[in-house]
Amino acid sequence: MSSSSLSTAQVILTVSQYYTICISFIILFSGIFGHMTIIFVLTHLKIFRNNPSAFYLIAESVVDLLQIIIILTSRIAMNGFANDLTQASSLWCELRALFVQSLTLISVNIVCFAAIDQYLSTSYYPFLRQKSTIKLAKILTIIAIIIWILHGTPVFFFFKIQSTYGCYVYNLNFLNYVTYFYYLILTGILPIIISTFFSVLAYQNVRRIVRRHMPIRRRKLDQQLTAMILVRIVFFVVMILPYILQRIFTLGIFIKNDNVIYQAIIQLIGAIIISFFHLNYTVC
Repeated sequence: MSSSSLSTAQVILTVSQYYTICISFIILFSGIFGHMTIIFVLTHLKIFRNNPSAFYLIAESVVDLLQIIIILTSRIAMNGFANDLTQASSLWCELRALFVQSLTLISVNIVCFAAIDQYLSTSYYPFLRQKSTIKLAKILTIIAIIIWILHGTPVFFFFKIQSTYGCYVYNLNFLNYVTYFYYLILTGILPIIISTFFSVLAYQNVRRIVRRHMPIRRRKLDQQLTAMILVRIVFFVVMILPYILQRIFTLGIFIKNDNVIYQAIIQLIGAIIISFFHLNYTVC
């Protein structure tokens, strides 16, 4: 291996590290500001009170706020200050994995709920509109929180600190589940399909609203909320899709290459794509 190749690879890895640190700070502070603003606006404007779609947006903001604080502060500490608590504390190794899995799934679940609710609330059929209630929104959110926290509890048995990889999954069956089902299906393909499908239906409903006899204020509220949720879904798909493609590439197409420059480039691309994935949780 030539010294020039090693030198080039080291430069790329350094760029990747600095990129991760800088983008993490940007995502962290912009996310905190953005979510706090959304929570304040939606909780203080009377027009949004007791509206299921607004409730979902508030709930998602709270969950995403927790997520970016937990994930990005630890990432900044690890990459910027060489202080990785997951390698020092077995409890934090397990808790962080639990928080990441549970909060991610709760967040994408709420995105899907919001899209479905907007379809129901804008439906032409009264019996479907009646399904869109603040009570149902709260119940579904609580159920999702309970289910995904319980879903994440196996990390206490399968995430351990060992000398080879540090804080990592050491059960092969659980690793396969996380790799092929959690990453690809639960946090990617399934929520993208559900949210896209119902947001398109909601958009079609809103286009027909002008032909329905209903109060102008209600009509404008439906249009505003649908626009907000449609923008959220578009951003969700755009930010998540590259991550899914990268996972598929890594799992199914990736060919082992011992070239250090190639590996460094792959790591840089991975850092950029993961930053897009985290950027998704700064927007609501």
